[in-house]
Order: sequence, then C-alpha cells, then structure tokens
Amino acid sequence: SSDVLFLAVPDAHLRQVIAEFGRLYEQQYAVALFNKVRFDVEGGGTLQPQLLHRKIPLENKAIFSGSLFQYLEENKKWRNHFLSIPDSHDVKYYDSKAVRRVHCAGYKVLTSMEQYLNLISNSLPGVKAKVGSSPFLKCATPYPLIMWHPYARHYYFCVTTEKEQQKWYMVLQDCVRHSNNGLSDEKKVQTPAFTNAVRLYRQAQGQYGTWEMMCGAPSQILSNLVMEGLLSELRDLISPRLKGKLHERQRNWILISDAVYSLVQAQCQTQYEAVLQKCEANRSSLEASIRTDVDQIITSKEHVTNKIRAVVLPKAEKLLKVSIQPYISSILEALLEPTSRGFFEVREVFFRELVDMSKNVLNEGTKEMHMEKISMLAFHPVKMCSCYEKVMQLSLEGLDQRFDISSPSVFIQRVQILMREQMDNAVYTFEQILHQSLESQGGEDLCKTIQRCQDRVIKKFDYDSSTVRKCFFREALLQIFIPYILKQLNPCFVSELPRFEELIFEDFSHFILVENIFEEVVLQSVMKDIIMAVKEAAVQRRHNLYRDSIVLSNSDPNLHLLGDNPSIDWAGQYGGDQEEVDGAENDAEYNGEVESVTSRKKKRMKQVVSLIQTDGTAVLPSESCLEVPGVEDIPEEDGEGRKENGAGEENSENKPLCDQNGFASLKASTGKPEDDNEPEEQQKEEFQATESAGEGEESQAVAEEQPSSKQEESEVLLLPPAAAAQKESEIQETSVAAGAQRLK
Repeated sequence: SSDVLFLAVPDAHLRQVIAEFGRLYEQQYAVALFNKVRFDVEGGGTLQPQLLHRKIPLENKAIFSGSLFQYLEENKKWRNHFLSIPDSHDVKYYDSKAVRRVHCAGYKVLTSMEQYLNLISNSLPGVKAKVGSSPFLKCATPYPLIMWHPYARHYYFCVTTEKEQQKWYMVLQDCVRHSNNGLSDEKKVQTPAFTNAVRLYRQAQGQYGTWEMMCGAPSQILSNLVMEGLLSELRDLISPRLKGKLHERQRNWILISDAVYSLVQAQCQTQYEAVLQKCEANRSSLEASIRTDVDQIITSKEHVTNKIRAVVLPKAEKLLKVSIQPYISSILEALLEPTSRGFFEVREVFFRELVDMSKNVLNEGTKEMHMEKISMLAFHPVKMCSCYEKVMQLSLEGLDQRFDISSPSVFIQRVQILMREQMDNAVYTFEQILHQSLESQGGEDLCKTIQRCQDRVIKKFDYDSSTVRKCFFREALLQIFIPYILKQLNPCFVSELPRFEELIFEDFSHFILVENIFEEVVLQSVMKDIIMAVKEAAVQRRHNLYRDSIVLSNSDPNLHLLGDNPSIDWAGQYGGDQEEVDGAENDAEYNGEVESVTSRKKKRMKQVVSLIQTDGTAVLPSESCLEVPGVEDIPEEDGEGRKENGAGEENSENKPLCDQNGFASLKASTGKPEDDNEPEEQQKEEFQATESAGEGEESQAVAEEQPSSKQEESEVLLLPPAAAAQKESEIQETSVAAGAQRLK
C-alpha cells in the first residue's frame, strides 16, 4: 500500500499542476500572439548593434574532453571514465560502449565534500538519526568534482591534481551557465507565453521573487515547477520510512528524489507537447482574427488600460515613493560596478589576445594557427575565467529579504552570458574584417592590417558594450522591483480587476486580459524612475557608458553584409591543413584504405580547450583529447539516443566561475579491475589526440592601457534631446519588459 501511495502522490500533484499551467499557457499564448502581430504591424525601433553576430558559434567544435574517475552508485565503486563536452554543453560520459548524457541546467559544481555535505544536510530536515563513523562518500583522490542538483541524480568525479580539478571546474561551470541561459528569444510567441504562464502560476502560490530553477528546456522547467510543490509533501511521506544512519538515509532520499524527478520529467514532456500542439493548431485562426481586427483590439485595450491606470496608479505611486525610489540608486550601483569591471576585462582579454597574435605572427610568419585560437576565445572557459570572476563580486546583500531575491546568481549568470556573447561578436567581427582586408590588400604588412582591424572592432565593442549593459541594468531593476510591487498591490486589486472585463468585447477577450494590463500599468509606473537612474549613471565617466543621445555613425555601411558569412576556416583557406591532408592521403594509399580523407576529417571535431601538461610529464595518446571524433561513431544508450535520468532535451545554440587554470592527464594505471579496463581502453582508442585547436604557447605580452571609450567627433552623431528621448522610448518599451522575463 505504501508503494501505491508513493506513486499516487506525485501523479495527483502533477495532474493538478499541468492542468492549471495548461489553462494559463493557452491564455498567455493568445496574448503573446497578439503582441507579436501588433509589433509586426506597428514596427518597433531597436538600436542596430555595431558588431556582427555569429549564427552558429561552435559549428564542428567540441569544448573539452578527458578521463577522470567517476563514482557509480550501482556498484559503489570508482571507475575511470571518458567525458566529453560537445557544442551543446551537455556532459557526455562513456560507459562501456554506450554514451550517457547529463543536461546541466539546475546543477551546481562543487570542489569539496564540505560544500556537498552542507547542501545535502538540508535534504532531510528534522530527521533524527545517528551520523555514523563512515563518511558519506570516500573520494578516490583529494580532488573531487561533484555535480549537485536539488531533485536529480548527483554525479561524483575525482581527478589527480589541483590544476586538473580547476580546469574541469571551469569547464563544468561553463556547461551549467550555458544550460541555465533560459529559453530562445527567437520564439516570439512560445517563449513569452511559457514564461508568463510559469510566473503567474508561481504568483498564485505566493511565490513572487526570482526563481533559480527557471532554467533548461520548457519541459524541464515545468518539471521543476512540479517538484517545487511536491518535494515537501513527498519528504513528509517518505522520510519516516527511511532506515539506517543519517548518511544512508540521505543517500536513499537522493535516489528516491531522482526516480520521482525522472518520472515527472517524462510526464511533463508529454503533457507540455500536447498543450503546445493544441495552441499551435489554433494559431492560424487566432492570427487571422487578430489581423482582421487589429486596430479595434488596440483601441479596446487602450480604453481598458486607461480605466485600470486611473484606479491603480495612485496606490502604485505612493508605494514607489516610499518603498522603491530610495533603493534604486544603491541597487543600480551594486549592479554597475562588477558588471562594468567584467566587460572591461572582456575588452582587455580580447586586446591581449590580438597583441599576442600580432607578436606570434611576426615571429613565426603564420596566421592560420593563431586565428584558429582567437576564433573560439569566447567559448574558452579558462581564458574567459578572469572576466567571469569580476562579476562574481556582484552582491545584493541586505536586499534579499526585502525584495525576495533568493540569490544574485540569476543576475551573475545573465551578465556572464552577455559578456560571452559580446566577446564572440567582437571575435567574429574581427575575423570577417581581417579576412576581407587580407583578400583585398594581399601581401601588405600583416601586423599593420591586424592593428587597423583591431582598432575598428574595439570602438564597436565599446559602443555595443554600453548598450548591452544599460539594457541589462533596466531589466535587472525591473526583475528586482516588479515582483515586490505586485506582491504588495495584488491583494488590493484582486477583487476589483474582474469588473474591468465587462469593458472588453467578447471577440477580443482572448487577446486582452485584465491581469496582463494590470501588470503593464505597474511596469510603466516604475519604468520612468529606472530609465532616469540609468541615464544619470551614463553621465558618470567612471562607468564607461555612452549617453543615450550618442549614436555611432555607420562607418562600415557594408559590414552587415558579412554577417551571413560562416566562420572563417583559416587553416583550410591559408594552407594550414594542406600538409595534414596530403600526409593523410599518402597514409591511406599506403594502407590500402578505402575511406576518403575528407570523410574522416568531417568525423573529427576540433576542441576549444586543449590539454595542459603537468611539468615533466609526457602526453599519452589515449588521454585528454585535442580532437574528438564525431558523436555519430558512438551509440547512444540503448541505441536510441536516450538521455540519462530524462535529463532534458538537446540544448539549442540559440541560447560559462573560475579560478586557476591547468590540466594534467589521468593515468589509466589506477588499480582498476581487469574486467573494467578493456572497454575503457576501447573507448580511449577512439579518442586519440592529434593537434591542439585550443591553447598554444601563452605569450607574456602585456596589454597597454585601454584607450578612452569616447569616440571622436567625426564618428558620433549627437541627436537633439527630444529626438533622443523619442528614440529611446520606442526602444525601451518594446524590449525591456521582454528582457526582464529572461532573468526569471
């Protein structure tokens, strides 16, 4: 009977959550569709970025790979396993001849058992049991790497050196950061409908603040929503039945939680797809209705908005004056300092890498190898480490309880993703400009050409960096203040809002919801204060922000035409791969191989992060790879590509903490049983290294002091204040509210 009860509790709770979420999603889907159609009809101004954006940054690339020890719950033993990080930023580990996949959204990466024990000590609060003399987990080496999740299975790894531990830590943090980046902005209807439905559901449960588990694919977020309410009920049911000492009970609870989470994920995936399919089936008829009556719908919405504003605004402004305005400047300052330092460090790292490349090209006379290094700079977590560390100083201490901010990690990870995007935009723009210059100028002094291209890109980076940071500050302030305001005002107006539904024509009721209008009125009431605060910050030169009235003139009118170009294959175009191809062809003829060299090369992916050796050790060909084969050569688990623990969908590319660097190869001779050695060696043979596509020799060049971010008068256009204000208003009203949703 206990087993039946165990299964019935999550199933009943899941059905309840999915039913309510589905109702909210259908409502918000129609509203989001109307907003998209309205934007298409009316248009909206957005500042044109100066830098180009790479559409597929990691095409034919892998992040990292190598061997380390993994603890297996099944037999409670440590085994030497091979891990690889593909362009999806999932963690793939190879067990015999199957590949298992861990989607990293929601995980935390830990480097000590103390950190881990502190987290799991809260898993069974109030349970009285003996601690026991044996540790929770005895690590194979003093350098653990633990992936902790509040609901899913935990993963335990060990490496042999501190440098190795730090490098894997940076790489795994990069995977978590990438997976936590939220839903795709390209889905203009599905993404806002989903985020609004989740937010409204949590608000109905009294949860208004930021939510760290708003991460991963939609079905994974929905699973987290189910588990958020289910976990305490399940714990109360299960914990009295757990036997043994405390660590044993904690271990069993983790396994039970993972089993329930896997079950919930499978159900949520099916249910969400059904809800989405239903909405998509009605999309064409809804869109036709909107386009037919778009003017009348807009007029009706404005009429209702004015009525609600007249009722809500007096109380909202009083609340703003007392509880919000006194805190805007201090919170903005807390966001400004670490964010600006982080972006400045991005600029410095980019500058230093180009200086190193110029010196190396001058000494060695080759550019393709160094450009291959530069091209993946943004996705190299070791080289980006110093940038990410600057933002880690962001703290909202003292404001967490007042504004219901559980952790600043939501904002820190968002800034880090923006930094990575700007770095890749700068690198991609530099690549395209340099390639264009080399084709047109031929054999001119390469160092001078690099310097000119660098100066152009740095100016564009300064402008885009300012724009991105100001947008982030507005979004973050909204994300902090709006939940607090809604929590205070909702009880006052929850009974009054339904009477405004009488003002809406029945035909338009799908597209005009009084709850959404109420939130829009609240957002607009606080927006003017936030915009003014960010404007005042831009005037202060120490933050290195452009004023809103400054717009760079289009000094590269044809640059945007290069934006559709793929990443430059420097080695292929400039002969760097030719010797390798010729040599491989000769080997193929000598060995009588039938497979062409071209097809074999396509099965190999260059790796962003390369091997770093420990002093005095040799590189083993079977250890951490510099190139890894294509995943099509390795069967997924059960031959169907199923993921471990239902860890979520493959992460799309529409959407990286660090310390020291360095990596030392793990030796296979670690006293493993013979029956476990053979399949592991078979796996390693498929991953033999050839040459590094990541780090080369580190140059000791020191960057010069950063030039001033102010542009020369010939390169800026000063708009009249009125025109600037009008342009800014158009931009902010169409982008800021949507941007704030990404932070949730």
